[in-house]
Amino acid sequence: MSTNASMIVVLTALPAMWFASLAVAADSMPDKDMSSMPGMHMPAQKSPKAQKPAPAPNAPSTQAPRRSTPQSPPTPAVLQRLDIGSQIGLRPVVRGLNLPVPQAMPGMKISSMQGGKAPPGARSPDYSDGVGYGSMTGMDMHDDALLGALRVDRLEYEQGRHADGVALDAQAWYGTDANRLWLKAEGEDRPPGRLQDWRTEALWDHPVGIYWNSQLGIRQDFGDGPGRSWAAFGLQGLAPNWFDIEATAYLGPSGRTAARFEATYELLFTQRLILQPRFEANLYGRNDRERRIGAGLSDAQLGLRLRYEIRRQFAPYVGVELVRRFAKTAQYARNAGESAFDPQWVAGVRLLF
Repeated sequence: MSTNASMIVVLTALPAMWFASLAVAADSMPDKDMSSMPGMHMPAQKSPKAQKPAPAPNAPSTQAPRRSTPQSPPTPAVLQRLDIGSQIGLRPVVRGLNLPVPQAMPGMKISSMQGGKAPPGARSPDYSDGVGYGSMTGMDMHDDALLGALRVDRLEYEQGRHADGVALDAQAWYGTDANRLWLKAEGEDRPPGRLQDWRTEALWDHPVGIYWNSQLGIRQDFGDGPGRSWAAFGLQGLAPNWFDIEATAYLGPSGRTAARFEATYELLFTQRLILQPRFEANLYGRNDRERRIGAGLSDAQLGLRLRYEIRRQFAPYVGVELVRRFAKTAQYARNAGESAFDPQWVAGVRLLF
């Protein structure tokens, strides 16, 4: 027999020899009475009933053969709740077999682990460690501080079809976050030194929402014709999709009414190069021949300006402005030798202070 074959025989016989040694060791272990162990109280077991002798192999059986029924599975353990003051855990009871449960440690009370007096040196209940509450320097809210700003949205030169001129659109405010004085000025200066459609407003600004402010005050018109005074009621704020909105209604003497709407949007190509569309419309309730204003939709302006912010406070721009006059206002413009539609090239600067 070769060496490889001998090794295969030995490896095959090892498991059988190991199981045989386990069986011999189990038979040689003496039987112990589990009830004599401390804490192990075994119930008295009933003596097994005497079994009837098996009939002789050749003897005829007088009873019908009984079918062997499968043994029912063991019943699940019944868990009994114990008194936590005396015992810890659950005691299973299986077929009348009571297993011991460890007793609570002497002098140990579960109730003493929670509540009661704090040990010496423990932290204060409010975690202050004796430090009193008070204001901290530099941590106060400054929502009542008086602040102000000046913003010149448009200071530009306009080159139109019939005349050139200078236009200004500026706003300034001063006050707190809750109440401000808001000033507005907008208009055009046409040569030779003729003011046209100048509007100034002084308003009380008060927040009515997260993004909206109400504005109440007065408006005064200058320029062509006699001056007009108005009471102003409006809203200014940030609409969804980041549109800056101004909507104001005006009420003047002798039943005069007017409304103005302006919307702007900023489209950022970069953090410095910004394209700004702008739309403005003016409406009046009645004709004003002296100021060449017609009832209804008087005029509308649609502009597009591309600016470059050298700094946030200084941003030059170039663009185009389309001015359209409607109805009676267009007729007044034609009578003065002007066109109802006036496209304009503009160049200017935007300033923040």
